[in-house]
Amino acid sequence: MDIFEQLKDTLKGNKKTIVFPEGVDPRVLGACRRLEDDGFMDVIVLGNSEKIEEAAKEIGISTEGMTLIDPAKYDEMDALADAFVERRKGKIDKEKALELLKNDVNYFGTLFVHTEKADGLVSGAMHATSDTVRPALQIIKMQEGYSKTSGLFIMVKGDEKLVMSDCAITIAPDANDLAENAIISAKTAKSFGIEPKVAMLSFSSKGSASSEETERVVEATKIAKEKAPDLLIDGELQFDAAYVPSVGESKAKGSPVAGHANVFIFPSLEAGNIGYKIAQRLGGFEAIGPILQGLNKPVNDLSRGCNEEDVYKLALITAVQAID
Repeated sequence: MDIFEQLKDTLKGNKKTIVFPEGVDPRVLGACRRLEDDGFMDVIVLGNSEKIEEAAKEIGISTEGMTLIDPAKYDEMDALADAFVERRKGKIDKEKALELLKNDVNYFGTLFVHTEKADGLVSGAMHATSDTVRPALQIIKMQEGYSKTSGLFIMVKGDEKLVMSDCAITIAPDANDLAENAIISAKTAKSFGIEPKVAMLSFSSKGSASSEETERVVEATKIAKEKAPDLLIDGELQFDAAYVPSVGESKAKGSPVAGHANVFIFPSLEAGNIGYKIAQRLGGFEAIGPILQGLNKPVNDLSRGCNEEDVYKLALITAVQAID
C-alpha cells in the first residue's frame, strides 16, 4: 500500500478540519474539492467569497460542502483578536490585532488553529515560507523541548520512502539545531511508517576531511545519541556513504546506518534545499512538503511552484499530524 493510501486509512474515523488561507488559488480549490469528496476531512477556505466562487467556476468545480470564510466579514473577529492579544502577551494591541487579522489570511487561519476551530493549516501556494511560518511561531509556538522548527520533505519513488531535512527553515544550524532536527525528523518518519535510520550528512565520512563544518556534524551526532540513545544514527557521512551499501561498507565499516540510511539530515539549508530538489528533478522522487516540525499544532507550507496534487497530499499529511 502506498504512503498516501496508508494516510487515508489512518484518517478513517479520525476526521479533521484543515484551514486553507489561499482560497482564490485554483490549485488549492481543486484539492479542497477532492478532499471534501473523499470525506476524510472538512475544509475551511479563506478569502473573498465572490472571488472564491469565481475561481471555482473557472475550473469547473462546486464549493458545496466547503466552509467559506471572508476574514473581512467574520462575525466573531472581536473574540479572535482577544485570543491573539492574549497569546502575544502584550506584543500586539487589539487595534493592530484586528487590522492584521482582517488583512492577513495566514494570521487569521493560524488563529483558527490556535482557538481549535481548525486542526491544522496548509498555506504557501501564493505566499512565501516566512508568511506561513511567522504566524505559526508567534501563535502556535514550539513544543516543549524544541527550540526551532524545521522543514522536512518525504521523498517518494515507487515503494521507496526517504526523509530529508532541514530543507526550508534554518539557514545555518549549529550542532544543537542539527541534533534536535535529527531527533524530531526520526519521530516524523516513524509517524509515516518509516523506521528511521538517520544519517548526519557532510562532505566528509568518518574523518576523511576535517574542518569547522565537519566537526559541527560530529558534535551534533554525539548530542543526538546522548538525547536519544535508542535512535539509529551515525555521522558524519557523505551522501553516497549513507545511501549506497557498498560505499557505506567501504567508508564507514561497521556503521549501523551507513549504506542503509532513510533519514538524511543536511548540515545547512543551502545543502538541504539543493539536495531535495536534485532528488526531485533528476532522481524522479516526488517531494511532499515541507512538513514543519516541532510546532504545537500542524501548520504546513507549500512551495509556490506546487500543483493541485501537492496541496492534496500535504493536506492529508497535515490531518494525520493533527491526530498524532
